[in-house]
Amino acid sequence: MSERNPTISKGIDWLLVWIYVILCLIGIMSIFAATYRDTDNVFQAFIGLKTDYSRQALYFLIGCVLAVFILLTDSKFFTATANLWYVIGIVLLLLVFPLHTRIKGTESIIRLGGFQLQPAELCKVFVNLALAKYLSGVDINFTKTRSQLIAAGIALIPAAMSIAQSETGLALVYFSFFLVMFREGLPSVYLIVGFSLAVLVVATLLVEKYTLAAAFTFIALFVIYFMKRQIRRQRGVLVFIVLTWALSIGAVLFVVPVFFSKVLKPYQVQRIYATVGKDFQVDPSQLSEEDLKKMEDKKKAQSYNVIQSKIAIGSGGIFGKGLLKGTQTRYDFVPEQRTDFIFCTIGEGFGFLGSMLLMGIYFLLLMRIITIAERQRSVFSRCYAYGVASVIFFHLTINVCMTVGLAPVIGIPLPLISYGGTSLITFTLLLFILIRLDADRQMVLR
Repeated sequence: MSERNPTISKGIDWLLVWIYVILCLIGIMSIFAATYRDTDNVFQAFIGLKTDYSRQALYFLIGCVLAVFILLTDSKFFTATANLWYVIGIVLLLLVFPLHTRIKGTESIIRLGGFQLQPAELCKVFVNLALAKYLSGVDINFTKTRSQLIAAGIALIPAAMSIAQSETGLALVYFSFFLVMFREGLPSVYLIVGFSLAVLVVATLLVEKYTLAAAFTFIALFVIYFMKRQIRRQRGVLVFIVLTWALSIGAVLFVVPVFFSKVLKPYQVQRIYATVGKDFQVDPSQLSEEDLKKMEDKKKAQSYNVIQSKIAIGSGGIFGKGLLKGTQTRYDFVPEQRTDFIFCTIGEGFGFLGSMLLMGIYFLLLMRIITIAERQRSVFSRCYAYGVASVIFFHLTINVCMTVGLAPVIGIPLPLISYGGTSLITFTLLLFILIRLDADRQMVLR
């Protein structure tokens, strides 16, 4: 076979290909377990494409066809057209505003006949290509503010447009590209500041803001007292402590409250509060009747979804109930069990061992991608590979944590498993472009 067609098989990382196939088949099986009904004729369902599992199988076949085309494409094509694809992605996101179809609270979907396209999902591929193209430039220097701003802008412009389309969950995924920037030299101080802000936001939710401000003041005075000798020798230490204290106080008293009240929508704030186990109180006079009803409906839905998801996963025990034997998922106790909450279908059907086996496959996938990234001779290919790993890691972590109640329910699909054509095609493109680039790794591509 390789002699007849050496172009497509030479240099291909078949382990990554087989991991992709296994995860897609697990996804089809899981969707089948979640949506199959005793009245279904499986053969007719697959022929007529009337069920979710049959349509997912079709998306998988379309993905395989796209994968073959990608593997037959010269890897130079992706480096040469990276910026063009980014422009196409931005145009698609702009087209959402006049052409969108409102589905389940989101305005990020364009309906094309019987199919739906979600540009915010697909644009992750284009952002990854464009960011890799920029980071592989010979003049990139992350010690300069200009380089930092351009790289951040490439990722954050689509994120801002996604937020405007009520797709906050997918918007957050674009922040995973900052991991690629850190790998390529972005100063670690940004990572420290970002992590500190996240901790600060959580602390603000858990502790009353004036109490927290007083605590920060006490900590600052305590540090100044015990570092008085260093401060005498170097006044910059005192400036740093005071500046850190001032920024913390400003964030607690002004920035976080304004962000929660002016930027986020009430139901989004409600999700975050629910994650940390607190009830979000809002003055009814400040909201319209429609917003109040939406908040109440989302509060009930989120609580119900997470509770039922936990029950489903817990009822699976160690070994699971078996395929098509889960009561929680078979009788639709868990909403969105084929998409956002599909992990609970696996947990109930195959138990703790099955869930851990799935996590092991994902771990193998991520380790393989990182291994591929580190063996690249091309900066473009390395950056692209780390982008793929970052996106998959973010999706996996948030989705699983969301399913067990450790993260807000923000609509992040499980990679290659959750139902959805755009999601499956997106991850297919991400992985097989990487496989194509890796196959040509001996070529010196900047």
